[in-house]
Amino acid sequence: MKASLHMADVEKLIRVLHRLVDAGNTVVLVEHDLAVIAEADWIIDMGPEAGDAGGRVVAQAAPQELARRPAAKRTHTGQALAGFLDGRLK
Repeated sequence: MKASLHMADVEKLIRVLHRLVDAGNTVVLVEHDLAVIAEADWIIDMGPEAGDAGGRVVAQAAPQELARRPAAKRTHTGQALAGFLDGRLK
């Protein structure tokens, strides 16, 4: 069963996370929701795949930088994020 937050709740979560950071806190979050990932200051992307084929750092960058990498050098997260960010600009 997949459980996820309603978009309004995701927006509330993002605001709370920003307030924590603005107050001087460090927030480390494991997340798969692209709306939350896009708001991060820095991404540490683990992979390259799931399970036994993963568990290594495959990229570290700000969300926009990760999404702008050439297609051949994009991680799975970078590919998904590129499409998500393009969709937000339209």
